[in-house]
Amino acid sequence: MEKGARAEGTTAWEVADKYIKICDEEAYTQLKLLRPNKLIRATSLIEEQINFVKVLEEMGYTYVIEDGVYFDTSKLDDYGKLAQLNIEGLEAGARVEIGGKKRLTDFALWKFSPKDKKRDMEWESPWGKGFPGWHLECSVIARENLGDQIDIHTGGIDHIPVHHTNEIAQTESLTGKKPFSQFWFHNNFIKIYGAKLGKSLKNSYLLGDIVKKGYSLDAFKLLLLSSHYRTEGHFTCEILEAHP
Repeated sequence: MEKGARAEGTTAWEVADKYIKICDEEAYTQLKLLRPNKLIRATSLIEEQINFVKVLEEMGYTYVIEDGVYFDTSKLDDYGKLAQLNIEGLEAGARVEIGGKKRLTDFALWKFSPKDKKRDMEWESPWGKGFPGWHLECSVIARENLGDQIDIHTGGIDHIPVHHTNEIAQTESLTGKKPFSQFWFHNNFIKIYGAKLGKSLKNSYLLGDIVKKGYSLDAFKLLLLSSHYRTEGHFTCEILEAHP
């Protein structure tokens, strides 16, 4: 959010509002998708996220280093079960600096704000001014709205080895209930003319771009639905032309 704000010359709060509006107007209105019963902002549950970390701390699952509060994955004998991670293999082959972390797989629950500048989004906490870790936000939103255990969790395949693995670790540790989610549905990527979709490549399309080119959004929906969610999808204008 902070990086996006700097790139767009605005604030993190305005970036959030901008893309929430785009999602609302494009995903739900233009594509005629069913709206969720709830759309929760992570920033609306800061106190709950802090309390989540406090409980994990009381249970002995955390430690504090220079840049934040971390979850100690060595406390779990089933960490990485979703992705079937080989933890010993990962650590033996590691070629990255892990800073002050005890283990390569340990992850931040609460990050401290830089001492030399003020962030757009930062809050006071028992450990110091900072902001919640990405994984923490999702666990707390799920728990506060759906309970300790949920039926279905979705996301991209890139969420399996880190994000969803860490959600499972922190939520099951806090609640003592397994599994965190009964079912996991992970969708594969959509490629653009055979290339990975990426901001740096500047090869993305907005719905407005598709409409301006004269293509039907129904054709776009059919393109996405033509492949199984676990297989790679492919976007080209030629495919859209085949579904007028």
